[in-house]
Amino acid sequence: MATGFRIRDLPLNERPRERLIAQGAGALKNSELIAILLRTGMKGTSAIQVAEQLLNKFQTLDNLSRASIEDLQLVKGVGRDKAIALKSAFTLARRMAMEMRQESPTLDCPERIADLLREENRAYDVENFQVVLLNTRRRLIRVETISQGTLDTILVHPREVFKSAIAANAAAVVLAHNHPSGDPTPSEADIKVTRDLIRAGQLLKIEVLDHVIIGRATQERPRDFVSLRELGYFAS
Repeated sequence: MATGFRIRDLPLNERPRERLIAQGAGALKNSELIAILLRTGMKGTSAIQVAEQLLNKFQTLDNLSRASIEDLQLVKGVGRDKAIALKSAFTLARRMAMEMRQESPTLDCPERIADLLREENRAYDVENFQVVLLNTRRRLIRVETISQGTLDTILVHPREVFKSAIAANAAAVVLAHNHPSGDPTPSEADIKVTRDLIRAGQLLKIEVLDHVIIGRATQERPRDFVSLRELGYFAS
């Protein structure tokens, strides 16, 4: 990025604030989100450049969130007010995470898993494979989307499923995905993937509790989901 670059020099649809409004915060890179908090850079330097310097210095968001006001100000372009804004944002994020952990529901049956995921999965027109990460008390840590596929086709690798579980220190997981057709009946591929992941979980000492497939309810099928455990596919 050339010296003298400013965010206002970018086309309107490439500016972080405008992209956030148009595409949602999830579409922005970490540097762009931090740049929004910084608002402006300094003479000859954009807010994005300052944000990138912060990320380069502290390496991870966790390190950045723990940095003191004084440490933040060691980065060129970060004054007292910008350091305070960053510290405030990260403190709020940490408090929100604590609230979520305290209020996390117990997910000990397929009905509760379906309730948790139903609204989000309704909007998908392709299969989305998710893993619900749980602690030792079967309370929610978070939900991770592992992969997305074309209609009725999805690729799932144990490495991706359990990488998230290990990183979150999860004791157990529930597998879940949607069937865009509306029929939640498991396919042969669904059954094979489930069994493969059960075996992988056993090796890693992370229990796979269930695999819930979400579809749509009909008069003949009042429940809009199925549980592969209830169907007997978890029997040893």
